[in-house]
Amino acid sequence: MIIRKSPQELAIMRQAGKVVALTHQELKRHIEPGITTKELDNIAEKFIRSMDAFPSFKGYNGFRGSICASVNNELVHGIPSNRSLSDGDIISIDIGAKYNGFHGDSAWTYPVGTVDKETLLLLEVTETSLWKGLEQAKPGARLSNISHAIQAYAEPKGFSIVREYVGHGVGRELHEDPNIPHYGPPNKGPVLKPGMVLAVEPMVNAGKRFVRTLADNWTVVTEDGKMCAHFEHTIAITEEGYQILTIA
Repeated sequence: MIIRKSPQELAIMRQAGKVVALTHQELKRHIEPGITTKELDNIAEKFIRSMDAFPSFKGYNGFRGSICASVNNELVHGIPSNRSLSDGDIISIDIGAKYNGFHGDSAWTYPVGTVDKETLLLLEVTETSLWKGLEQAKPGARLSNISHAIQAYAEPKGFSIVREYVGHGVGRELHEDPNIPHYGPPNKGPVLKPGMVLAVEPMVNAGKRFVRTLADNWTVVTEDGKMCAHFEHTIAITEEGYQILTIA
């Protein structure tokens, strides 16, 4: 069941989303060669709590971190650790914050130091695919129009869309209906209506689309070891189109 949010609930979700966006801004200042993903996690947790919010991922199904910190060929769910970032790396940081009973959720992939052109293109294409998908987020449209627009942009550029992990609804629960694939035909699925809140999060591989989970039962990596990227915003469907909630 897709839960539509009231104007009052959306106002709270905008605050939750603002916490997430500001946390991204704070972490971006610290992303440089030599910092560890655990140090970034500590910064994020302290920052989120300073705004009277709680890290959504902390303890979620046993997850140990406050953020997901996924480096290079790690797609999602990377556990913060003593791993130091190096020049030329990329890091996908997924942040959730719970504020007054509601969640915000956003991921971004950042370059570390000087990154090669091929990897920067991966980041550019993945981010642009997110915006292409969001262009289709409007009342009266079918959900899969978002999915199709993402795939139609990214795959002709020579990249692959991951199938196993999808976007989702957001609200009082971190993951709600509906599931939002980032591939598939248009004009399928539920009709979008004002008050729906969606996390759209294309995950794109430089090589083939296949992924696997490491022995820690969390970290998802590309099977071929090639780079991957992840960009996500939480949005609300409005009468006119959509509004980004995870923005400062």
